[in-house]
Amino acid sequence: MKALVYNAPGEALQFGDYPDPAPGDGEVLVQLRAAALNHRDVFITQGLYPNIRTPSVLGSDGAGLYNGREVIINPGTGWGDNPAYPSRNYQVLGMPIDGTFAQRVLVSADRLASKPAHLSWEQAAALPLGGLTAYRALFTKARLQSGQRVLVTGIGGGVALMTAQLALAAGAEVWVTSGSAEKLQRAKKLGITGGVNYRDADWQKQLSALAVDFDVIVDSAGGEAFAHLVRLCRPGGCIVVYGGGKGLATFSPQHLFWRQISIHGTSMGTDQEFQDMVDFVAQHRITPVVDSVYSLSDGNNAFQRMDRGLQFGKIVFSIPQ
Repeated sequence: MKALVYNAPGEALQFGDYPDPAPGDGEVLVQLRAAALNHRDVFITQGLYPNIRTPSVLGSDGAGLYNGREVIINPGTGWGDNPAYPSRNYQVLGMPIDGTFAQRVLVSADRLASKPAHLSWEQAAALPLGGLTAYRALFTKARLQSGQRVLVTGIGGGVALMTAQLALAAGAEVWVTSGSAEKLQRAKKLGITGGVNYRDADWQKQLSALAVDFDVIVDSAGGEAFAHLVRLCRPGGCIVVYGGGKGLATFSPQHLFWRQISIHGTSMGTDQEFQDMVDFVAQHRITPVVDSVYSLSDGNNAFQRMDRGLQFGKIVFSIPQ
């Protein structure tokens, strides 16, 4: 089969022949039609990930056909019995297990869900990892209710956009931050109430003047800005963190305990949350935002686009048949 192959940190990915996977007990081969890129894939190519195996096929998100059925793939496996946190055996498709940047991928049969009928192949491939992380952040961790005010930081990334879209569908008022004026304008077209540019020195004051405070804040950055997020959270509200791209976060504990603010960490989710997310997307006809579509043979340019932070939505690969 044809695949985009990762051979070593810092080296360009190679598009070419790769051995066909052989199914074992309980495993199936999915004929992929589209796959989507995540920051995780970029980090792996830079050597910033544990237990890297080479050569390998990266990619966690994918949609395709199995026995004529249109499916999307749950990229996580081995969560375990406790829904509060994953087991030590939990792993995500694409490392160390070969992933979706290929014509075919081997997965356990119970990793498949029916593709929402209103989605194209590219839109469906953009859904799994980002949708699952966003769903758990909003509904399991934050227990989001209709009418609440939500702030999503760093709009433009796949998880941030899915978080905003799910929150809007649930009846929330959604605000965002971005370092790009263009991305803020594009976000408003999705139904988002407003946002501010976090590159402005007084962004937090602008936001406080516009929206006062927030019931739920969903953040992927951390860093120095996190202290402002704590102050922007209303009494009794919560902050959900699914990433830490800006590094160490420092803040005053007094802002937490006097105002009864909760901080939750999350990543990915359970099998039940995955199915609930797919059902929610189908029910509300939510369409993941696709930034661009690349051929698998042009994979290195797709990785460069993500590494430079140029995307608004998911970067997707069209898989050759």
